[in-house]
Amino acid sequence: MEIIISILILMATLLLGVPVPACFGAAVAFIMVTLGHMPKSLVPVGFSKLNTLVLLAIPLFIMAGGIIEKGKIGKALVEFVEIFVGRIKGGLGIVAVVSCGVFGAISGSAAATLSCIGAIMFPKLIEAKYDSGFASALLVNAAPLGLLIPPSSIQILYAWSSGQSVLACFLATIVPGLILITLLSIVTFFYAKSNPAMEKHYADSIELNKHSKIGVGTRVKNAIPAILMPVIILGGIYSGVMTPTEAAAVAVIYAIPVGMYIYKGLTFRTLKDCFIESATTTGVVMVMFFIVMILSRLYVLENLPQKMIDVMLGISESKMVLLILINIFMVIIGMLMDDVSGTLLCTPVLLPLVVSLGISPIQFAAILGVNLGMGNITPPTAPLLYLGGRVTKTPINKMLRPTLVMIVFAWIPTLILTTYVPQLSLFLPKYFGLM
Repeated sequence: MEIIISILILMATLLLGVPVPACFGAAVAFIMVTLGHMPKSLVPVGFSKLNTLVLLAIPLFIMAGGIIEKGKIGKALVEFVEIFVGRIKGGLGIVAVVSCGVFGAISGSAAATLSCIGAIMFPKLIEAKYDSGFASALLVNAAPLGLLIPPSSIQILYAWSSGQSVLACFLATIVPGLILITLLSIVTFFYAKSNPAMEKHYADSIELNKHSKIGVGTRVKNAIPAILMPVIILGGIYSGVMTPTEAAAVAVIYAIPVGMYIYKGLTFRTLKDCFIESATTTGVVMVMFFIVMILSRLYVLENLPQKMIDVMLGISESKMVLLILINIFMVIIGMLMDDVSGTLLCTPVLLPLVVSLGISPIQFAAILGVNLGMGNITPPTAPLLYLGGRVTKTPINKMLRPTLVMIVFAWIPTLILTTYVPQLSLFLPKYFGLM
């Protein structure tokens, strides 16, 4: 009963808008008081979990994302993507989707992706006569690609907390990420097809037709330094030359001179602001890591994973039904809290259950990423939906209908395929000999 009350306290405080670390802290405090666990036996658990180089990648990717945004590197990446899909109907919307995927491969963060690409693409989408609600919803739905297209921060956390290979978890999310990009692009194409006037103004103004080779050449040349960034990061990780932590450090070191001297969007003052923002965010994240690790330890000590297994097996013994219940639980978690908190909570609680069902921990990495991404955009709470409304200054009620359409026709099919077709997430890890 005490564990159930602690979970209710966690959910209630999240719904009330209490800061996330304080929500977890309240749940920890309740369990300690009611069940008699001593802080002196649990504090070392939190510190020992934090004492790892893998976690250093998180603040470094946060810093890299801020530098990319302020250094105009993201703008160069967007202009490069426009070359390939800017001519087709709905092409600008597809540019937004693909750009979120590319940026996500650098920053590893859904929130950073939405903040950067949203600020760049939303004015262009409005100029091209996109409805503001659809444009905002499209950016919000594409932002969680930062959780799937590696290197992903939550996959680093999942691998760290579950004892799996970071590279294997990265590879497991690539195919689901590509499926999601494809389905969001198809939704955008049909939306554009049903709105004939859309993008006409944009098509008349951009230099992407066959008579504008100079414009295309200039875009390619301008984008080369930006394109090299994901190539260096991903190439270094997948070739084994760099660990994810080293790749994150290289991303920061590379982004500073590129943003400052090539794209001239970064100054020493904005660089200082990036460092301060990254330090502030990192401080909050690390405090949250510490508290969540203690809460996870308490749940394990009270045998919560086994109790959840028993409850779900009491509902049904069908693997398909149990996977549906697990997915619903993770989507709800994603609706209530950010992706990092959701990962740290779901991994120790649900991993024993999915393993007992015969699901590979590597496949679960992909399932977790898709679920939390969808939860972050699913009303009524939807943290990314509200962030998107602030970034684009669009009322939430205008974003709801297109968001639900994209969830039904893009996110849910991706989740079903990822959950029930293991080969999609296991093919690449097996191919590279990581399983």
